[in-house]
Amino acid sequence: MKRLRLYAGIIFLVLAVMPVMSQERAQQIREKLLDRNLNSVIVVSHRADWRNFPENSLEAIQSAIDMGVDVVELDLQRTKDGVLILMHDDRLDRTTTGRGKVSDWTLDSIRTLRLKNGCNIKTIHKIPTLEEALILVKGKIMINLDKADVYFDQVYELLEKTGTTGQIIMKGWKPAEEVQALYGKYLDKVIYMPVVNIDKAGAEQSVMRFVGDMQPVAFELVFAEKNNPLPRRLARTLKGKSLIWYNTLWDTLSGGYDDDLSLSDPDKGYGYLIDTLGCRIIQTDRPARLLDYLRQRGLHE
Repeated sequence: MKRLRLYAGIIFLVLAVMPVMSQERAQQIREKLLDRNLNSVIVVSHRADWRNFPENSLEAIQSAIDMGVDVVELDLQRTKDGVLILMHDDRLDRTTTGRGKVSDWTLDSIRTLRLKNGCNIKTIHKIPTLEEALILVKGKIMINLDKADVYFDQVYELLEKTGTTGQIIMKGWKPAEEVQALYGKYLDKVIYMPVVNIDKAGAEQSVMRFVGDMQPVAFELVFAEKNNPLPRRLARTLKGKSLIWYNTLWDTLSGGYDDDLSLSDPDKGYGYLIDTLGCRIIQTDRPARLLDYLRQRGLHE
């Protein structure tokens, strides 16, 4: 009987602590961003875990959480009746059993559809709303919302409703003065990350203008030219000021140091971005492989 009471006590303690641990994890990831922490690498899963579940689905998000990803990148579209849903394309054709523009369908009609997987096969999974996704991730993980700037007043209402304002990273290509004018009232809670193509003329000046005006937590830098000297220079310039985010989804986003190269030699791909280009946030289509590599190097829990 004493042993049964002991087991029951342990189970009760674990169940009581689990929600607190979840809340702490999201806050810990946010603090790493805000502190510009260089001791570890933050892993972002592109469209969640789309290799095992349909992209932008609740199941793909949960899978990313379970494997230990820090941030999921999700995409937004709006239905005919004004509801924000998770979907990359403005059309339904590629990822669902429906056809036509998202904006021509009401939510009730969209609920009748099924998501397709990466092999274009119909699954049992349905299209989630942004609100459903926010409820799922609350306290567990950060979210990078793509295309959120188009609907941001509406997005922010949902963030406040679900208590997730501190878990959002919004990104965009707009210049610093426009960002402040449009989103200034949100930036004390929501993290804004500028995206800069550093192959283009004036890119370095644009980065430094953001540093001076907004002190952003991170920059998403994009480059295709391997001979570009700016990635190395910005690694030095931004150290301690802003974290650097690179996308390894395909070669023209990160100078060829992408997921494909990293599959054959992770030191030449992920390792080069981390060690030479100062990258501390990587968005990948191979989150499990990246996590394994980082854990072997002591750069992720």
